[in-house]
Amino acid sequence: MKTTYAFIDAANLFYGGEKSLGWKIDYRKLIQYLKEKYKIKKVFYYAGIELHGFKYSLLENKPLDLEKLLKHLLDKLKNKDITEEEILIISKHIRRVKFYLKLKRFGYFLQLKPTKIYWDEDKPVKKANCDADMTLDLVRYINEFKEALILSGDGDFVRALLYLQSKNKRIYILARGERSAREIKKLAGSDFRDFHKLRSRIEFK
Repeated sequence: MKTTYAFIDAANLFYGGEKSLGWKIDYRKLIQYLKEKYKIKKVFYYAGIELHGFKYSLLENKPLDLEKLLKHLLDKLKNKDITEEEILIISKHIRRVKFYLKLKRFGYFLQLKPTKIYWDEDKPVKKANCDADMTLDLVRYINEFKEALILSGDGDFVRALLYLQSKNKRIYILARGERSAREIKKLAGSDFRDFHKLRSRIEFK
């Protein structure tokens, strides 16, 4: 049996959420589909997360404790001095943490990175670039898989994927056609699949 790992770049694949995609994803159906269609052994999911003062550092080199983060955010809502705007923001991020906990129960291996604030023309921009983390794992686990399914159309992964191909790894790309770099499509060739074509199989109803 050929071992296959899947790597999901959430920022690229799910950019804009349901409004951008046009339909809502059932993540339980998605992981089931990946396991049935590609015989996936592990599904890694890369995304950013808001901490709101929760004590955690990447230097700890261990997974973020989502249960403790959830408690931290819920406790923040109990603060009597909290503004309505803060309540809305924290409530949104509580829903996000609960979503990640659900993904974990479904069997996804979460690779979450705290967001950071950058300034662009005096405007704060929140970002958690997970490309480096995903690239590292593609190479770190190279001896554990024979095939890799990449759920991203980001052209920044081209060199890493070419390296995998040079090591006789088969690369499948499952991504949104309109958000996929030309180089990514060319690299995958007939192994490129448009994510939209899965709608009938994985749409949340």
